[in-house]
Amino acid sequence: MSGTRVVFTRQGVRRGVRIALPMIPAVVPFGLIIGVISDAQGLSFLETVLMSALVFAGTSQLVALQVWADPAPIFAATLACFIINLRLAPMGAALAPWLDKLRGWRLWGTLATLVDNSFAIAIADQRSGGRDAGLLLGLGLTFWAFWVVLCALGYAFAGAISLPPGHPIFFASLATLIALMVPLWRGRLEILPWSVAAVAALAVSQGLGLGQPWPVLAGAMLGGAAGAWRDTRRP
Repeated sequence: MSGTRVVFTRQGVRRGVRIALPMIPAVVPFGLIIGVISDAQGLSFLETVLMSALVFAGTSQLVALQVWADPAPIFAATLACFIINLRLAPMGAALAPWLDKLRGWRLWGTLATLVDNSFAIAIADQRSGGRDAGLLLGLGLTFWAFWVVLCALGYAFAGAISLPPGHPIFFASLATLIALMVPLWRGRLEILPWSVAAVAALAVSQGLGLGQPWPVLAGAMLGGAAGAWRDTRRP
């Protein structure tokens, strides 16, 4: 991409919308679950919509809702979401050939709506020689708009559903995190850092009795350190 001129066009944005629309059914259950759990945790409709629009990260929202209580644990929820969303940093670095050429609302709008799905599509397009950065904004805006609507619908219909404490739906956050780990597995190389992260998280939660986000933080920090040490030992 070094010798290719990056552009940002309306055609690229529209192309992103067309590509994203067939993928919306896959996020319908996820968005509805966020709305249902938000209602069960005592959030208002406005709070649910604002959280979905401003955070726009399903996994982070699930984790934040998992630790929600009265009074709201603002620091714990914010730190947990921050740690989980750190994965967006290397995504932005990989998309730098496009993002470095953007300014103003084009750049900030693209970054604000960047999610895993839009990254995967955009990076594949970029590596195949694509040069229209409008694609990424079209993808992100489409996912964002439908996400907010789906979360709102989930909340609106949650009144017809009674969820007792400990209902299996509250396992959704853990199940989602496990699902996100599957494509990251690269074989035996991952055994050490993943094992260290798991042991650290269990030690903090079960041994020390600390709740979120401390197990996530301990697992991320120590697992990352183990992975870095592993990489220094490899030829």
